[in-house]
Amino acid sequence: MSTQDRQPADFVVRGSAIYTLDPARPWAEAFAVRDGKVVAVGDQADVDAVRGRRTKLVHIEGGMVMPGLVDVHAHVGFGGQAAGWELRLPPMLGPDQILDAVHQHARALGNNDWVVGGTVSSPVFHALGNRKALAALDEASLGRPVMLRDDSLHNRWVNSHAMEILGVDGTRMEPARGGWVCDGAGRPVGILLGQPSTDAELAVRRSLEQPHHRDLRSARMAVSIFNSVGVTAIQDAATMGAWLDVFTELDHAEKLNAWIVGSMPAREFVESGPVGTDLFDTATVRRSAHVRPDFVKGVLDGVPMTRTSKFLDPYKPEPSAPGGAPNGHVCPFYGDGLFSDEELLQLLEDAVSRGLHAKLHATADATVRQVLDAVAVMRERHGDGPVFHIAHPEFVHPDDVTRFADLDVVADASPVLWFPTPMNGAIAQQVQDHYMERIWPLRDLHDAGALVAAGSDWPVAMPTPNPWLSIETMVTRRSPDPEFPGSLAADQALDLETAIRAHSVNGAQAMGLAQQTGQLSPGMSADFIVLDRNLFDTPVEHIHATQVRQTWFAGRRVHRGS
Repeated sequence: MSTQDRQPADFVVRGSAIYTLDPARPWAEAFAVRDGKVVAVGDQADVDAVRGRRTKLVHIEGGMVMPGLVDVHAHVGFGGQAAGWELRLPPMLGPDQILDAVHQHARALGNNDWVVGGTVSSPVFHALGNRKALAALDEASLGRPVMLRDDSLHNRWVNSHAMEILGVDGTRMEPARGGWVCDGAGRPVGILLGQPSTDAELAVRRSLEQPHHRDLRSARMAVSIFNSVGVTAIQDAATMGAWLDVFTELDHAEKLNAWIVGSMPAREFVESGPVGTDLFDTATVRRSAHVRPDFVKGVLDGVPMTRTSKFLDPYKPEPSAPGGAPNGHVCPFYGDGLFSDEELLQLLEDAVSRGLHAKLHATADATVRQVLDAVAVMRERHGDGPVFHIAHPEFVHPDDVTRFADLDVVADASPVLWFPTPMNGAIAQQVQDHYMERIWPLRDLHDAGALVAAGSDWPVAMPTPNPWLSIETMVTRRSPDPEFPGSLAADQALDLETAIRAHSVNGAQAMGLAQQTGQLSPGMSADFIVLDRNLFDTPVEHIHATQVRQTWFAGRRVHRGS
């Protein structure tokens, strides 16, 4: 028996298969909890040893009990806003359906309220870069300003009223970073690429009467959604100071039902506010029991769909991204990085000198290599202490696969795109065919000894942060939706146990929470979930339909399913 001491437990869980994810005891008959922590795990007789007269019994019939899941890459605030306040557009919608949804949503708003929402899939987004589409959006919006996000979260579609608010006309179309797409006559068509998206988000923010009150509600809604799918620990992938304040305020009020690890941006990306060292220096005072602002965030490139990722081999010669070849480039075009080598090393030094770690967005093989080269320098200077994540390593050169393990770099395997989707169809139109044959090389990375930790990138990649779809498709590399047949780089599939670990203990380790959550063993937070099925007795193609009957965080039940 594993026990901390012989004090009576508050409650004991038994009656169902319990998958602990503890290598020393993967399965157990029961476990006991006291003061929000696991105090005993083992056979029924062993755990009964810590029961007292007031110890409650939580008896689970059927299904399976396991630790709460860990999402290593999500956008908590944005997700809560999208779920609670915004126009939700399934990424499968075409232009006419999107316009109809905008029209219906606008009817319920005030005259000056923004229509804000997403997601517009990349193929549809690319088709909207013309004046005809802008006129249709103007008509559908009933005079309200509109801002719709694409599936990368890097770009926006806005209408003429929004452009008026942003001060955009034919003479101002090239901000410092990114740009406005224009037609052949030089007129903006309402497509924002990169930095102007931040300007639009800020304009929406300025229009709100009580932004902090709404942020509190949005954060609680987001965590509730995560709890409903079994997630009890989240790494927020781009955490501004205002959101850290929201999370800690909720935590101090005992209203935050998840661990949240913050990733503080090095530069403005989507939201405005202090960034870089001005933000990093506030990490200590913004820390609370369950809020850990322990990472910095650097975005080294964009996304392949809009030819803003940086590759070692050039893009296909005929661009289909809006506006043609970016920045006036002609093929061969490899994409441009957003950090020089010197700037990246300075960012990592800024982080490490403050006791922080780094999550680095790098989607293509050239920027992945740039990160690995920088980490090699940091390892020589600082040893094994700092933690480094490469977020979205969709494309990794074969020569660099083993370097993840050699340099102890976490593969943040997010978003959920390792199966056929419209987004991957859009990527295939841009990159050379050999890249798609090795997209998301999860098996190679795992076999080489790299730590693979999974995330949802909600709400960018998915309407809900569904880890069960993610787990299933890590194993099958196929979509459960028959509308998208076939598989994607099937030789990169993982086995079920490895996929589950990528969504639990691996994520906890990657986020610095390995001693707090991710498995059921004595001393760990009592974060656990009750499922409607045993995953190991379920055909893998049915795992996406898994339902969470109960979610418990720190010994408190925070979700009960229907």
